[in-house]
Amino acid sequence: MTPDTGWYRQQTKAIGMITPSANIVVERVTAAILADFPDVSAHYSRTPVFGSSGNYKDDYDWDGMLTAARLLAHARLDVICWNGSKGVGLGFDADRVLCERITAETGIAATTSVLALDAVLKERKVASIGLVSPHTDAYQAKMVAKLEERGFPVAAEGHAGLSDNFSYCTVPDADIVAMIRKVAVAKPDAIVTFCTNFPAAHLAEPLERETGIPIYDTVSIGVWDALRRAGISTTRGARWGSLFTR
Repeated sequence: MTPDTGWYRQQTKAIGMITPSANIVVERVTAAILADFPDVSAHYSRTPVFGSSGNYKDDYDWDGMLTAARLLAHARLDVICWNGSKGVGLGFDADRVLCERITAETGIAATTSVLALDAVLKERKVASIGLVSPHTDAYQAKMVAKLEERGFPVAAEGHAGLSDNFSYCTVPDADIVAMIRKVAVAKPDAIVTFCTNFPAAHLAEPLERETGIPIYDTVSIGVWDALRRAGISTTRGARWGSLFTR
């Protein structure tokens, strides 16, 4: 009897994800999204980000980042994505430099969750956002200031008050839903669930229907942009929110 290898042979595209080392949400969400994309496989590499949210607060750990990218490049992927949110705190341009350096080192197209978010908010002419995260008061205030500097006024925000990178993945659904509903009252043009170890992606589509407001999750937007850059239509992922319908 000939084994059924169809599931393997139909995977014609491959995307790479660099994740913070304390993160478990990126792999889980990426795998769940790609269940709707059987022709795409995902491959992962990690860089040291753990403990306090102050890790590498002024710049990237460039050696860690580029080592992770080089290891992924051995698999000859179609695109590499840094699925982390640090680029907002570093001022966005750090992510552009990161992508340039990854491509220069590996010859592979690169993107990040933050650059994808930036592009979508600009393309859709979003005039105000609601910001939901697991972060502390101080870090949330810093993110609000950075986003507003970028031209994205924050109409309302909610945060869980956590500082350890692993703890971000422990925020219960009920708490995330409550924060999203809270910021929705201000009627922003979009809501951003911010942090790639924050388990909010699966809540986007039902809460978009409830609130009537687009919700952009920083994990799923990284996967979405990687798919696009690999030449894959994203519309099969509509159950992950309105982002995937375009």
